[in-house]
Amino acid sequence: LKVDGLAINLTYENGQLVRGLTRGNGVTGEDVTLNVKTIKVLPHQLSGKDLPSLIEVRGEVFFPLAAFNELNESLEEAGKALFANPRNGAAGSLRQKDPRVTASRPLSLVVHGIGARKDISFDSQSDAYGLLAKLGLPTSERFKVCSTRADVEKFIAYYNEHRHDVEHEI
Repeated sequence: LKVDGLAINLTYENGQLVRGLTRGNGVTGEDVTLNVKTIKVLPHQLSGKDLPSLIEVRGEVFFPLAAFNELNESLEEAGKALFANPRNGAAGSLRQKDPRVTASRPLSLVVHGIGARKDISFDSQSDAYGLLAKLGLPTSERFKVCSTRADVEKFIAYYNEHRHDVEHEI
């Protein structure tokens, strides 16, 4: 499922998280490395053997809906401006100048793609996705490898009906 969040690029060198960038203006991203490191589900060190010397991982930072609603309630009680939606809340939280503010917000993240890489290969999108999970990165459980167009349409129809059962906006 497409997560309605903030796009993030994470760079790992020799298994170590060295950089986190937003998409920025589409050419130059905003460096949010210190802030992204406060997201609890994101490993600072990849797991497994034979780690790639370089891997750029792409994903989405998001606010789980229940946590977003709790944050807006606390902002309202404090007389502060509310976030318009979870996506804006995630973006505003990740772009804080003080990483302690970001750390106080229960952001989450899922990864879904691979950009630049060295010493690592895969034959398909689903193989790449499995590799991300094997490296210890947070991936979504809401995916399916489909062999027919009918299977794809069935998957889409299911989540059209159950979109409000998901912990994040789609």
